[in-house]
Amino acid sequence: MKRISAAPEEADIVDLSHEAKGVARIDGKTVFVADALPGERVVLRRVGRHRNFDEAVLETVLRPSADRVVPACPHYGTCGGCALQHLAPAAQLAFKQAQLLENLARLGGVEPGRVIEPLTGLVWGYRRRARLGVKYVARKGRVLVGFRERSAPYVADLHECRVLAPPADRLLEPLAALVGELSIGARVPQVEVAVAGSDCALVLRVLDSPTAADLDRLRSFERVQRVRVYLQPGGPATVAPLTPNLAPLRYELGRFGLVIEFEPTDFIQVNATLNEAMVARAVEMLEPQSSSHVLDLFCGLGNFSLPLARAAAEVVGVEGDAGLVSRAERNALRQGVSNVRFHAADLAKPTAWSAWPARRYDRVLLDPPRAGAREVLPIVGGCGAARVVYISCHPGSLARDAGILVRDHGFRLVAAGVMDMFPHTTHVEAMAVFDR
Repeated sequence: MKRISAAPEEADIVDLSHEAKGVARIDGKTVFVADALPGERVVLRRVGRHRNFDEAVLETVLRPSADRVVPACPHYGTCGGCALQHLAPAAQLAFKQAQLLENLARLGGVEPGRVIEPLTGLVWGYRRRARLGVKYVARKGRVLVGFRERSAPYVADLHECRVLAPPADRLLEPLAALVGELSIGARVPQVEVAVAGSDCALVLRVLDSPTAADLDRLRSFERVQRVRVYLQPGGPATVAPLTPNLAPLRYELGRFGLVIEFEPTDFIQVNATLNEAMVARAVEMLEPQSSSHVLDLFCGLGNFSLPLARAAAEVVGVEGDAGLVSRAERNALRQGVSNVRFHAADLAKPTAWSAWPARRYDRVLLDPPRAGAREVLPIVGGCGAARVVYISCHPGSLARDAGILVRDHGFRLVAAGVMDMFPHTTHVEAMAVFDR
């Protein structure tokens, strides 16, 4: 991109890009305008030039959209954690639904038989998992803790965060002050946050060993703030609590009478209320019978496997992370769920798979990472399943996989819809239902 500083100009915003930037057409060229909304007349100033498009900042809104709202966060526009606070929540959902359907049609060549009503939960204070940057900034003379800035790699100067779940939302400044007091403060690059009910775990990545005085400060912080502090000197296996013998973190799936225990760096869905609603809808859509054999791929801690086991004859869960598999097994054993079996297998490497792919299944649930589930689709197509429910965190990979399931494996896309796992962001979480 060539950076420019052009004179202000007026334009109409005709669309919203995948990155939630307003789209204007000026003299035949597309201009992307941060924070502008469709239907608005704005004053913009171009700041970047590309061969096929330009980038601009919003100077003034002359005619606002009916969907424009005042952002609730004082840091909005600087912090990169959110991109859609200026758009009403209902309009955010419509935007995400449109993104999903457009991807399915353009990349997958498929269209759902019906569009599922969006699944919604909390829109503020929802984020129970986050990875925050930590940086001492000399010109400010202090440490900053927060998300990265919107258009730069720097840690944003935040005093609060409206999307973090309590009590993490109020801990940014206390955390910054704590790190600033440590002798190894310059060697603490990030903090991972995990909120579980009334418990809040903070995992500090430490590149040097803390001194005895540092440990005293950390214990004092843990006690005063009523949080759990963990230190991570190396990879994920090195995470250890400052206070030993802590009870496991846990979250509830109350509709199923289940409690899922997890470690502070384990993958769990970010939005607790939305997760429980999503699990309930997935079980409802999958329609397991008392005689059903269900395959749950990318099963993690058993977030779907254990609820499905309440209704099915048997559930087989497969996950690449052996640590998650071990904890899933403990979750099942602790709660007396005896009709579920877990296997550790890298689902991106078919050569590493053992006996589970050769079995017959009646139902399949897929919950892959952003890259999607391409490698396991032949198993899904050949296992005899009459119905597949696909949970997606990336509409592009879902669309690609949907096209493969329909064209190559004899399925039809009967329903699809979005789930608002990440309000105020452009992240699109979706559920798709396929029948043989």
